[in-house]
Amino acid sequence: MFRPMKNVHLLLACIPFVILSPIFAATKLPVGANPLAISFPHFPDRLHAVVWRNWDLVPTERIATTVGASEAQISAVASSMGLQPNRPVRPQHQKQIYITVLRRNWHLLPYDQLLNILNMTAEQLDLALREDDFLFLKLGNLKPKCEPLRYAEPDEAAKHGAGEIKAVVEKHFKQALKEPGEERFAFIQRLSSVENSTAAKLQAADAKGLRFIYSYFGMYGDPLLDASMDPYPDGLLARLSEMGVNGVWLHVVLRQLAPGGADFPEFGDGHEVRLANLRKLVERGKRHGIAVYLYINEPRAQPQSFFASRPEMAGVRGGDHIAMCTSDARVRKWMTDALAHVFRETPGLGGVFTITASENLTNCASHANQAECPRCKSRSDAEIIAEVNAAIEAGVHQGNPNAKVLAWDWGWASHGDAPRHIEKLPGNVSLLSVSEWSQPFERGGVKGAVGEYSMSVVGPGPRARRHWELAKQRGLKTVAKVQLNNTWELSAVPYLPVMDLVAEHCTNLAAVDVDDVMLSWSLGGYPSVNLKLAQRILGHKGVEISKVLDEMAAEHYGEKAAPQIRAAWTAFSAAFREFPYSLGLYVAPQQVGPANLLFAEPTGYSSTMAGFPYDDLNGWRGAYTPEVFAEQFQKVSTGWAKGMEHFSNAMGVIDPEHRPLLSEDIHIASAVYAHFASVANQARFVHARNTLAAGDVSQKVILRRTLADEIAMAKQLYTLTKHDSRIGFEASNHYFYTPLDLVEKVINCEHLLWKYEE
Repeated sequence: MFRPMKNVHLLLACIPFVILSPIFAATKLPVGANPLAISFPHFPDRLHAVVWRNWDLVPTERIATTVGASEAQISAVASSMGLQPNRPVRPQHQKQIYITVLRRNWHLLPYDQLLNILNMTAEQLDLALREDDFLFLKLGNLKPKCEPLRYAEPDEAAKHGAGEIKAVVEKHFKQALKEPGEERFAFIQRLSSVENSTAAKLQAADAKGLRFIYSYFGMYGDPLLDASMDPYPDGLLARLSEMGVNGVWLHVVLRQLAPGGADFPEFGDGHEVRLANLRKLVERGKRHGIAVYLYINEPRAQPQSFFASRPEMAGVRGGDHIAMCTSDARVRKWMTDALAHVFRETPGLGGVFTITASENLTNCASHANQAECPRCKSRSDAEIIAEVNAAIEAGVHQGNPNAKVLAWDWGWASHGDAPRHIEKLPGNVSLLSVSEWSQPFERGGVKGAVGEYSMSVVGPGPRARRHWELAKQRGLKTVAKVQLNNTWELSAVPYLPVMDLVAEHCTNLAAVDVDDVMLSWSLGGYPSVNLKLAQRILGHKGVEISKVLDEMAAEHYGEKAAPQIRAAWTAFSAAFREFPYSLGLYVAPQQVGPANLLFAEPTGYSSTMAGFPYDDLNGWRGAYTPEVFAEQFQKVSTGWAKGMEHFSNAMGVIDPEHRPLLSEDIHIASAVYAHFASVANQARFVHARNTLAAGDVSQKVILRRTLADEIAMAKQLYTLTKHDSRIGFEASNHYFYTPLDLVEKVINCEHLLWKYEE
């Protein structure tokens, strides 16, 4: 029987060559509240946890230097736990796993050792934490306190604990760890291959309206610095073009794309390289009928030191950064001049879309606290935001009068109706709105309205409809932002086969006459059948949904399998309508699914946005009671299983030509089931654990049953993701989990099963 492992004493010593690095000392990395890190008692000690968590991701040599060991010593620790020889992610993809590596070591290593295992400088990590899609926010706006970790030879207690881990691995996985699987990121090679893609039919970038999307695997933070990290290889561009896509977008930071002029001479480092790479991408996109757009979220806040010689530019404060106040004409001029430079130097660049009130601190009204700025305190948020959009629009059109400027209403009026903002916009921008925003719904007796992205609730909603109407009254073009492949309801798979919902949303949009459509945020860019379906419907009024779905099923899966495919799509869509939607979807465990660890005692940590779910059931559930939250996810997974039955029936009659696509779909749908079923399990576990702590010993039965089911879910997902490198990946968060994380979950559950023995 598996037993808890005793702590083994490790020499807690610094690693001088890392800690004393002048680069580290010169950059102050954010720490926030800095609470004590979580311990993981299913490992003998932190050393074993560090080795396990980084195995099959980073080279053994880097693990060794991080803790002051030899490669042989680290390999011996790995072998003692039943791990196979290390197969790290290939060097060309190491930059695309840094968030994955950061998350798994966040509670294990201090910053200096994190820098070593990440192979990053302090400046690089600082920039990533602040600018790479709110990364520090996703990590909880805090760095857990970790003592330095240095290798010491495992003592007998640690060796015994490692042996018990090895026994659990052999019990549950037998030869599975030895069997070859698909390398992480293998999907990039497949999607990059031109020969596997039909020649694209070139079309003008504005034909039938703009349809633009993000790369399924593009680097989010600084995608233009390294040409080898191509977010849009020709194979992907060709596939997207086949599906009606005529635009793609990139996240950029403006100070990295253009010189800062006399006012900001420190801006612009490396901008020539980035613009050269942007020009190459624009030219390649043209060959596929695809224009390139930039996401502009400016001006980015700066550290306090930036304002030492510019105190009059300092706006509102956010943590240890301060906004560049756009009431100062020099800030607006820099934005205009920088964008004019970018568009002059990049002929054919399609345009930009702006977000002016996001999680990032930008202008003084971006977080609705402009009253704290001495220059902006008497100004309205609508005036400030319109002024920012005007500065951006002026620069874009100075550089290219034909480029598009799309102003996204995200965050305006605290996500409420924003007529004042719309009436103040420049006359030659388009208004972009999230289609499903504020759409009402009821799930499990709980009523609500959409306040994020959703596929389970079909748009367009009241806010978007009102905003589009106001824009049309001003003569502005309108743009719908949708998610057609996946959402934060579940982003760890490339697409959700909820085709009835996709068809319904696209039909509704066709009826309201929006001009353009943004097909995804940073998630949802996979070239799937979902996009082909949208291509059939968007821009075409009066489409009969059932007829289009029947045709799609027959074309992609053959006449024999089509009826079962249609039944599966309908079952999946009906199940997904039960999803317990709330803003808790940002922090609930559905992205991590069975890989999320369980804890015998409350961690005390709050769940974070697409980062760490922890055991924060109250954070996950939103307005739902713990019981209803679990019941709704159970409804989703039970209904999803019905769709899986239809997929299985289709596999029995499908012809060989269409079998590979259905086989892929079954893999993806099976992973979806495991994620949703696991969230129900996790909610039940935390609720039962807390009830047991209050004295109800009957909860042990529920805990043991739930742990056994979680083991089954983890083993199922292990097999799926080991053989399909897409599962668990999302572009802006990298891999949420790897196959070995699911093995760790089994170890975690076995450890807890012993604890809850009768």
